Amino acid sequence: MEEILLRKKNNNVEILTLNDPKKLNALSEEMLSSLELAIERISKDRTVKVVIIRTSGKAFCAGHDLKQMQVARQSKDKGKKYFNDLFKRCGRMMMSIRKMPQPVIASVNGIATAAGCQLVASCDLAIASSDATFGVNGVNIGLFCSTPMVALSRNIGKKKTFEMLVTGDFLDAATAKSEGLVNKVVNIKDLQEESLALAKKIESKLSSAIKIGKEAFYIQSEMNLNSAYNYTAEVMAKNMLYNDTKEGIKAFIEKRAPHWENN
Repeated sequence: MEEILLRKKNNNVEILTLNDPKKLNALSEEMLSSLELAIERISKDRTVKVVIIRTSGKAFCAGHDLKQMQVARQSKDKGKKYFNDLFKRCGRMMMSIRKMPQPVIASVNGIATAAGCQLVASCDLAIASSDATFGVNGVNIGLFCSTPMVALSRNIGKKKTFEMLVTGDFLDAATAKSEGLVNKVVNIKDLQEESLALAKKIESKLSSAIKIGKEAFYIQSEMNLNSAYNYTAEVMAKNMLYNDTKEGIKAFIEKRAPHWENN
């Protein structure tokens, strides 16, 4: 039986591939478990500098496994508690991506809908193929995408997010880029290469600076302006005291490449 989540290392880049194309790479219970375990392990692996999340098949991710959810709905032993636990668990998995010290790139082809769109929005960066589409269309089956809207509304404007939620309309790749959900749109044949190229560019930077910067980026975004400046001033002061940062500044002044000791 083929693994539902594939892991591959390309030097210091970890590539996670959702590998359930027959289910459009839905976030089934099994897929969530696999992602939770992989994220936990990768977060502790200092040799990993960047993570790419991609999928096999023609779709990125169709959201939760509706057939699995329907079975649970009919079970006397599950019901409300099951769904409450499922959606909270999915939210924790999405938050764990944000908490990872490594930047995470979504490499998106085909549809990314509901929790699949949430997954894209939860990643730090996203590159999409020109055929990619994005939606939070649960409203079409009478289920408002309440948890996906948390991540989506923190990527694009509130009015556009609400429009998507109440109409079920999709964004094409070009519109997703202009709205701020993805960073770049490329031809599908170039998607993997472009995603890896971005990862390699980040990989070449000082990993300790990227780590402290990613954490600070999200913390300051939820602060008021004065608190954000006070907090980030402390972060930069801490960063300035790194030996490798000292070497980076010296190398810049001397017009040479830096020689990191701990990268």
